[in-house]
Order: sequence, then C-alpha cells, then structure tokens
Amino acid sequence: MGTQDPSVPPHAQARLAGNKHPNRRSGTAHRSGGLQHDNSRHTTRFTVVGNHLAQHSELSLLAIGLGVHLQSLPQGAPADIKTLAARFPEGATRIAAALRELEAHGYLRRERHRTSTGRIVTRTVSCNQPAAARHPIEVPGRPRTRAAATPQRQETREGSTPCRSREKPTPRKPLPAVPSPAFAAPALLEAAAGLLADLHRHDSRLLLSAHDTAHLAPGVAAWLERDVAPAAVRRALTADLPPEGVRRPAALLAHRLTAQLPPPPPFREPAAQRPPRYPMRNCDGCDRGFRSPEPGTRCRDCRTEVREAA
Repeated sequence: MGTQDPSVPPHAQARLAGNKHPNRRSGTAHRSGGLQHDNSRHTTRFTVVGNHLAQHSELSLLAIGLGVHLQSLPQGAPADIKTLAARFPEGATRIAAALRELEAHGYLRRERHRTSTGRIVTRTVSCNQPAAARHPIEVPGRPRTRAAATPQRQETREGSTPCRSREKPTPRKPLPAVPSPAFAAPALLEAAAGLLADLHRHDSRLLLSAHDTAHLAPGVAAWLERDVAPAAVRRALTADLPPEGVRRPAALLAHRLTAQLPPPPPFREPAAQRPPRYPMRNCDGCDRGFRSPEPGTRCRDCRTEVREAA
C-alpha cells in the first residue's frame, strides 16, 4: 500500500475559477502589438519618478522630460535656462515654457535669495511630490494633531521644506504706477491696448491678462502721444529681457514705461501763426523751381536782373 504505482495517470488539477485559465484569452480582443517591457532591476545610478509626473495629462512631453531630468540631478547642480539650453537641443524659449508648466503644476519652485555679498541669486527647487504638501499622509492608529500644536514648520525627508505650503498665500504686490497721457482719447487707449495684447506674439513670456492690460494701457498711450511709433514702443518693451525668465511681466513693463518715458515733442506754433507755404512753380526766365503764390512770375534773381537792365 505504501508503494506508488508509476503507471497510474496523474490526477486532474482543478480548473481555475472565472476567466483566469492560462490558455484562455480575455474577453477583449487579443492585441498583437502594443508596448512590451523588458525590465531589469537597477542597483546603482537610478531615480524614482512618480507616475503622476511621467503620465501627467496636462503637462507637455517636453515638460515631463525636463521634470524627470531635474529630479535626477544632484544637489546644487545648475538648472538655469542657459545651462539647460546648452545641454539639450531645444532652445531657451521652449525650455522656459516647460519650466513655467512645471512651476504651474507644483513640480518646480524658483526662489530669489540674497547672498552674504549682497548679490541676488535664483534658486531652483525641484518637487517630486507636489500633492504631498496639500494632502498629508495619515498613519492608521496615530491621532491627528492640529497644525497649531506643532509650532515648528513641518519638514519632509532630509530637512527640506514641502513644495507647497499649506499656509495662506500672501497677496500679490500691486503693479507700479504708469504715466498717463495728457488727453486720454478713446482711440489712443484702444491702440495702446491692442499693442499690449500683441506682445506675446513677439515674445511668449509677455502674455498679459485683461487686468494688466487695462493698467498698462495709459502708459503706452503716453508714449504714443509723444510721437513715438508703435514699433518703437514694442521694441522698448520686448528688448533685453532677463534670460532666466520673467516672473511678473506686467510689473516689468510698468517699470520700463515709467523709467524710459521719452521727453515730450518740441512746441509747435499753431497753423494760424505760421507763414503761408506757397506751392512750387517754375520761373518763366530761368525755369528754376521756387515758391510763389501766383503762376507766371519770375524768381528773385530774374526779377533783379530785369530791374538792373531797366
């Protein structure tokens, strides 16, 4: 009884429940193509990137790739637009737009700090989990404490502050004042508003809101009132922008409209006090052109010669 008979066929195995049979395909049509993964486990030189960034539905492909690259850089590595433009084939304009996308969705934060020598530098902070600051993870069984019970600011791993603070955002500073025209004609203000609305076509960083356009329109009208061509105004507002980007385009334009305001044009006499300007005519004696109120006359030299001959 203890000896097994090798000629006995093996017992049939129980069928898998549901639709999990290894030889049975799923209810959907079998796809021969599609992405296949050939993965190997990393042991050195790797970066953990969340799918919330790699599969973001609103970020562009350039912004996603740039966000992954920034998260892979070591601490203290340069991450300005000039360095990134020299590293990648994309230009500075596209890289600046991608950085603004990451900053808008919380994956990037740019801060200005003053060094011990008084120089102001821009510090770029890459955030790998922007939602961590908005939705803190609660541990089961641990009582939830209020923010007032912890006077110190909560910090993440390695002493770094969260990417998005839960404190109330500070109100934005008002825009600087701009010059006003002497006569605010509706047509002049409309032309100034059209010039401001068209600036983003010449530089994508100068995209203004309706509130900013209404604030800056009187300043542009003051330039146009002083006989400055619209092309010259546009050139003065868009030339020599900072390479690291513009945080508040409206504030920069307001400063330029005030600091670079040209002087008023020289005083011109009214048309009633100016001497009359006669049309050009040809002299009947020498056929030389001169101005005269009546046709069929001679120039000054010919009239002098006639008088001397007489």
